Amino acid sequence: MTLDDILLEAEEKMLKTEQVVANEFAGVRTGKASAGLVENIQAEVYGSMMRIRELANISTPEPRMLVIQPWDVAALQPIEKAIQKANVGLSPVVQGKLLRLSFPELSTERRQEFVKLIKKMAEDGRVAVRHVRRDAMDLFKKHAHDSGITEDAKKQAEKDLQKLTDDYAAKIDAHVVNKEKEIMTV
Repeated sequence: MTLDDILLEAEEKMLKTEQVVANEFAGVRTGKASAGLVENIQAEVYGSMMRIRELANISTPEPRMLVIQPWDVAALQPIEKAIQKANVGLSPVVQGKLLRLSFPELSTERRQEFVKLIKKMAEDGRVAVRHVRRDAMDLFKKHAHDSGITEDAKKQAEKDLQKLTDDYAAKIDAHVVNKEKEIMTV
């Protein structure tokens, strides 16, 4: 395994970490309706657990309303139960063959709680990126001994790895800024 291979593997892991953080952010409620809030909730249908997005069409007819229309009416009650159990702070209302979720106005305190939550998620993401860096550094040291890599090449690889770490931490920070703006917008 070369230093470049180690760097590429580290970058892939950092990219996945950034994507995980962005996906977690999609599940954090803002003042407006977002399919990301419910699409990954698991409902038990036909004897197995399935995500709501696999069972129904999710749309936002109004800025503060989500409509979930199951492809099979038999999935309506399990989806309703799954949303209630997920404790996302919304009460689904069954209307015929669909579910409606109304998003009430968020209080300032609640918005601030959500901002704290995304900042914690982001910090967890940055920690994961730093763990990837640490693991790659360990591999650099191990391979430098084994394959006779020059000290200069190792130092350059370490600089490149630090730049990657800084870049992905900055990307996570950019996600935080955008999500915070989204949450605090009334």
